[in-house]
Amino acid sequence: MPQLWAMSIGEVSRLIHAREVSPIELIESHLERIETTEGRLNSFITVLAEEATELAIEATQDVSNGGELGPLHGIPIGLKDLYDTAGTTTTVGSQIYRDRIPGSDATVVTKLRKAGAIIIGKLQMHEFALGATSVNPHYGPARNPWDLSRITGGSSGGSGSSVASGQCMGALGTDTGGSIRIPAGLCGIVGLKPTFGRVSRHGVFPLSWTMDTVGPMTRTVEDSATLLSATAGFDPLDPGSANVPIEDFAVNIGKDVSKMKIGVPQEYFYDIISEEVAGAVQAAQEVFLGLGAKVESISIPSLTHSLAISGTIMLAEAASVHEENLKERASQIGDDVRLRLTQGALLSASDYLKAQRARTEFNKQVNQILQQFDVLLSPTIAVGAPKIDEKTVLVNEAEHPALALMPRLTRPHNICGIPTISIPCGFTREGMPIGLQLAGRAFAEKDIIQAAYAYENATNWSTVRPQL
Repeated sequence: MPQLWAMSIGEVSRLIHAREVSPIELIESHLERIETTEGRLNSFITVLAEEATELAIEATQDVSNGGELGPLHGIPIGLKDLYDTAGTTTTVGSQIYRDRIPGSDATVVTKLRKAGAIIIGKLQMHEFALGATSVNPHYGPARNPWDLSRITGGSSGGSGSSVASGQCMGALGTDTGGSIRIPAGLCGIVGLKPTFGRVSRHGVFPLSWTMDTVGPMTRTVEDSATLLSATAGFDPLDPGSANVPIEDFAVNIGKDVSKMKIGVPQEYFYDIISEEVAGAVQAAQEVFLGLGAKVESISIPSLTHSLAISGTIMLAEAASVHEENLKERASQIGDDVRLRLTQGALLSASDYLKAQRARTEFNKQVNQILQQFDVLLSPTIAVGAPKIDEKTVLVNEAEHPALALMPRLTRPHNICGIPTISIPCGFTREGMPIGLQLAGRAFAEKDIIQAAYAYENATNWSTVRPQL
């Protein structure tokens, strides 16, 4: 049997239910893994070793007493450090909130605890969640377990690194412009951005009210479905929460995709992309064809305006969230984040309203396409993970700013709020993971999970782990 920290949630959960592994053994395995790797990865801001051990002892007693066990019973989960946790600091990756201790848990944290999950720590992130590298001036850079000299992506970078390296079995990130999918793509794991409003954001520190989304980061598609099932649901405490029925998001796992229609947008996604990423995505299309799915090229002209739309809305809303910080504590904000907040503060009401009107037209075009197709397929990121100190990357003999390329292909799906999953689909010549993005109709998470699982099951990319 492999090391417990190297297994999936589904595998370990089945062992716990069979009384072949105890939660205390599982937590001890992960705490040892954190101890041996954290000095190199810098994935955590806070490790909750004592609390996790105590909860694991209780969870083990529940197993011994024959208590009712859910699929997350005793499973170690990490939280991006913008989720409120009662009695434990929630820093939002910043100097300003270094000593902020919430009095209550975020709604999703309460749900995880109720499901039996054990919170093992608070994870590193880009400051205020406003960046795509997780190079943090206050806590140091999160490092990619495939190559410690490279970024994890962001802003949920510690979440990506910790899950990929086996420090925790799953994590919750947030996604406003790609902050779940970018580190998932660069670290070679599964990252699921649910439909906007599907999961409560109450108790999750905001960045952009109209685009922030909560979602799971795991090593397998099945595990992401399990975490989403545990955390989804209407919450009246979140004004953006959608009052839709709770579903079993794993219901279509294992079903074939022979009746699925997959659209591949030709604009925008392939304007700036490395040959090896383009090749991996083309190969993924061939896999789906081999599975019987219908794959067609499509056109969504508004994609070319996606950066302007999402950037204006996100920066304007972020500047509003941090208005007092920018006025009173600007010197305590990292240079890159302070610059973005300043840019947002300089946007006019007219700029913001124009972006929202353009968003309406963008959403109309995407929804029209999704009436004809079940899934939209695209690359997650145009290149493999850049090095931490790399300012530009060479793509087809042209230099491009490394930071600008990170969220370029993920942002369109935040504008319209549709569910999107990133799954591993190959490696670059330098051995860095490549991500594949699958998006679907609003509240049709089960469809993209079905497609992602079929691809995962037909390939071996998700079984490859970094040698750390």
